[in-house]
Amino acid sequence: MRDRAAGALMGAWIGDGLGLGPHWYYDLAELRRDYGDWVSGYTDPRPGRYHDGMKAGQQSQAGFILKLTVRSLLERGGYDQVDFCRRMDEELFPLLNGQPVSGPGNYTSQSIREAWRRRVEQGMPWGQTAGHADTTEAIERTLAIAVRYATQPARLAAAVSANAALTQCDDVVLSLTVAYGAVLALLVQGHRLDPAISETLMHQVKDGVLPFHAVTRDGLQAPRPGDPDPPRAGRFASPDALLSPGYM
Repeated sequence: MRDRAAGALMGAWIGDGLGLGPHWYYDLAELRRDYGDWVSGYTDPRPGRYHDGMKAGQQSQAGFILKLTVRSLLERGGYDQVDFCRRMDEELFPLLNGQPVSGPGNYTSQSIREAWRRRVEQGMPWGQTAGHADTTEAIERTLAIAVRYATQPARLAAAVSANAALTQCDDVVLSLTVAYGAVLALLVQGHRLDPAISETLMHQVKDGVLPFHAVTRDGLQAPRPGDPDPPRAGRFASPDALLSPGYM
């Protein structure tokens, strides 16, 4: 399990470094012209493109924030939101200017730009810093929290959702972020990414440890006539984010 946990974190940083050069090509012909049919190692970003000025193998801002998150988890012995926010205030935000081409990695994503504007320009407190970006920035850092609480799904869900809500306010984005962490936790435990993984996740919903609303019975069967609707308070509206991995 230790190896899988380390692999999850190292894989994230390695993937970030591999993606730095060919990041955000929308034209496959252009991508292949610049990098060939397969990216097999670290590459420099091309002049005039995303992360221009960075070098092969360096981290984007996602890798920088992931490292910040891991350091907080290690030094505090778990997720400490006050400590995480302090690090964002002291270690990241002074390096930003609110523009896309800025900061670590020479690019700042939408949700981080919006949080910076609310926190730095408008002086709003943490908790009022989230925006509507339908992006994956929260997943890119909370994967470390998911690894930390891989055997504690209730604590995972609470910590991941709390951290994600600092930058994302859309309920669907939050539910997808928690679902990603829940899947990652099962993989760290040793479960396989196969069609059965969604049923395992749904059992955690039935046991009350994952905060998703669901009316299905075991085996994803339809509810019986007269079955009461489960409570919705404090739960994401739908379990679809947990069902998708099994179907994929």
